[in-house]
Amino acid sequence: MGFPKKLANPTLHVEIDQVVGTLDYGPVRVVTGSMGYKHKAADLDAIRASLAAPNFLLKIIPHVDGTPRICEIVEYYLEDITVKGAWTGPAALSLMPHALAPVAELPVLEVVGAVHMICDITLGLGKVAYDYLQPAASERAPARAKAGVS
Repeated sequence: MGFPKKLANPTLHVEIDQVVGTLDYGPVRVVTGSMGYKHKAADLDAIRASLAAPNFLLKIIPHVDGTPRICEIVEYYLEDITVKGAWTGPAALSLMPHALAPVAELPVLEVVGAVHMICDITLGLGKVAYDYLQPAASERAPARAKAGVS
């Protein structure tokens, strides 16, 4: 399992007293985020616990004809977690309209928190939590079983 970044170019850097992250689609900026750099120390145990929680991603891969070939929710875990430092601070997020990267359509009304951290982690293998292209178990069951006939 991987996280391909073939359509976008993410960057993250420190600019004087702030961390600045950007996401460009080709030459066009679609996201800019910033937060105070090492503004306030975070609780490392809480950060470690949050990193150990399950993560989920939506994996969509189109078929050659444009219809979905893979459309599933994948569950994965971060492993071998060593938190070296973590900080919270004020943050801002700017989403710009783009025809092929419609992130600006996300309903972000307020930034309620932000954290930046330095840690060593291993990205564990994922497992399919839900496959949207497979019928649900109740849909696959024969009509007799659905009706309670044995």
